[in-house]
Amino acid sequence: MLYQPWPWYMSGPLIALIMALLILMGKKFGMSSNLETFCSIGGAGKFSDYFKIDVKSKRWNLLVVLGSVIGGFLGAQWLSPNPAVDISEQTVTKLQDLGFESAGAAYLPTELFGMKSLTDPKVWVILLVAGFLVGFGTRYAGGCTSGHAISGLSNLQRPSLIAVIGFFIGGLIMVHLLFPLIFVV
Repeated sequence: MLYQPWPWYMSGPLIALIMALLILMGKKFGMSSNLETFCSIGGAGKFSDYFKIDVKSKRWNLLVVLGSVIGGFLGAQWLSPNPAVDISEQTVTKLQDLGFESAGAAYLPTELFGMKSLTDPKVWVILLVAGFLVGFGTRYAGGCTSGHAISGLSNLQRPSLIAVIGFFIGGLIMVHLLFPLIFVV
């Protein structure tokens, strides 16, 4: 059972249970808020009032990051019998036409995230611009995809619904319009 993806009727209720517990404890789930906490711990409050926060009240969420890192490592090392990504042949073919030969064989495209790719200035520009846009978008939207889609929607927050709809629209635009323009072979 651990070697297969869990069906929605197992993982969905587990997420709902965790979210109910967090709501009862008055906590909000989200990964981007941890970046704010890390910056505050690192002394960013000396340069910006935004980072002058009560770090002690957010320590619990840092355990989420630690658990994600440890769980991801354990899952990748011992619970993933097949390193190939289970995506359709049509998607693999389309990605390979764009120059991603690792499509379907690796979780992250080695053409972008492999050590060899870091010698290409185009990859650096793409990663830096994408990182800036994700960081700016996260701050502008008041949270990340996990915070809005899991925590915000479970609290019936209208801004989270709008943000999640925007995430999906942005993802569709990226994959179908911009991705082919950026990665033309």
